[in-house]
Amino acid sequence: QVQLVESGGGSVQAGGSLRLSCAAFGYTVSSYCRAWFRQAPGKEREKVATISGGGIISYADSVKGRFTISPDNAKNTLYLQMNNLTPDDTAMYYCASAPRWICPPPNGFNYWGQGTQVTVSS
Repeated sequence: QVQLVESGGGSVQAGGSLRLSCAAFGYTVSSYCRAWFRQAPGKEREKVATISGGGIISYADSVKGRFTISPDNAKNTLYLQMNNLTPDDTAMYYCASAPRWICPPPNGFNYWGQGTQVTVSS
């Protein structure tokens, strides 16, 4: 059974950093598209960062230069390093994956984690 488990969320002050982890179980993810999404209360889900099966990385404009997505294929784990956090980054963060080389639209992701909360105070 495929399962994604996020961890690493928490509460930090503006300017701080967090590293989110997403461990995958039940399949080997190295050739999959993998992504981080977030959703704040009252807002639509936002794609934060993606990495394709070929290793092509893409970021939302709002996080460019501050967030870094990186895989550890040996550990079947995906990370999101978040630096210089602002209150606007407060949201539930989800990892997702799709058994496709090229990343699909958000509704094309097959597997989702349960989410980890990130709260940034000013």
